[in-house]
Amino acid sequence: MTETPTTYGGVDPALARSLAGRTAAQQPHWPDERRVREVRAALGALPPLVAPAAVDRLTERLAEVAQGRALLLQGGDCAETFAGNTPEHLRANLRTLLHCATLLEVASALPVVPVGRIAGQYAKPRSRPVDSDGLPAYRGDIVHSAAATPEARRPDPQRMLTAYADAEAALDVVRATTAETHTELFAGHEALLLDYELPLVRDGYGLSGHFLWIGERTRDLDGAHVALARHIANPIGLKLGPGATPAQALAYAEALDPDRRPGRLTLISRMGADRVSDALPPLVEAVAAAGHPVVWLCDPMHGNTHATASGVKTRHFDRILAEVDGYFAVHRALGSHPGGLHLEFTGDDVTECLGGREDLREDQLSQRYLTACDPRLNGRQSLDLARLVAEILLRRPIRGDAVRV
Repeated sequence: MTETPTTYGGVDPALARSLAGRTAAQQPHWPDERRVREVRAALGALPPLVAPAAVDRLTERLAEVAQGRALLLQGGDCAETFAGNTPEHLRANLRTLLHCATLLEVASALPVVPVGRIAGQYAKPRSRPVDSDGLPAYRGDIVHSAAATPEARRPDPQRMLTAYADAEAALDVVRATTAETHTELFAGHEALLLDYELPLVRDGYGLSGHFLWIGERTRDLDGAHVALARHIANPIGLKLGPGATPAQALAYAEALDPDRRPGRLTLISRMGADRVSDALPPLVEAVAAAGHPVVWLCDPMHGNTHATASGVKTRHFDRILAEVDGYFAVHRALGSHPGGLHLEFTGDDVTECLGGREDLREDQLSQRYLTACDPRLNGRQSLDLARLVAEILLRRPIRGDAVRV
């Protein structure tokens, strides 16, 4: 699904000019355009969800990562749901994030910057417009319900206001956890749904979250998502799959980090365990040769998804770990800094990914397969992965100083 975002009202004039005529991938076809305009106006009148000062603090922290003096750990639900936006679930995810960060911090002897996939991860891109039942593919609670009926899958712009309220509540939990743990937590999500993101652009910042990223399916260099990212001062992430070329990686760096500012741009590789060793090095070398001080992050989830014989989408722990191991090996060989990990996990006791120390089997997936979209590591598997990554860091210490390639 695409649309050309030339009718967005109420946004910064410079941003509106930048968006004019650009295609926005993965947008819903709203049935009532008048109601969409009303919701955009309502969002534009609401307070920002995060403060520019906090966004700037995250940029400063990520500059330390880019310069080899810290690590970044991002993690949380694949797709947040309104029903799952409970303090208990949010705290479980944040506890898992902080526990994993502590394990990596001890092993690496470097500070770890924790960023949750939280308080905004309500929209999802899809590879097909319809699902196996012939219904419109579920695009996240911010667009419609996951219930398998035609009416439930009808896009409803009112849900953007529900998403804002839920994000506000989730950020309250993030702030409370920061106060309790004395560790500043940040919130990030994919800036996918432009009707939600654009009204929350204020004074040159995207204030729907601290860290915003562009996905593999929406990274058209001439598209609306990259244009939005160029306009805002937030630290920006961009996902790169195995089809990305060195020239493309360099073009993204030139577009999104023209001033070569540490902390501004994070490139998130999602290659797959079988491809990371050959696909990642040329990208790292090209960007480094041009002098862009980016953070290189590893997403070992999306390149290692498969369906079981019965059609259940899953990921195997061993392949997730293999991609992480390959990612660290690439950076060690190049002398570049492995900036950290981007994971999909939950602190809840779900059964969605195979393997791990508990050796979860295919016949166990149905016990607690609760994800709204892609499979997540459960709490035990997440900590297992963090411990094994810690072992990698102990075997191959990170230098913790300036980066070279």
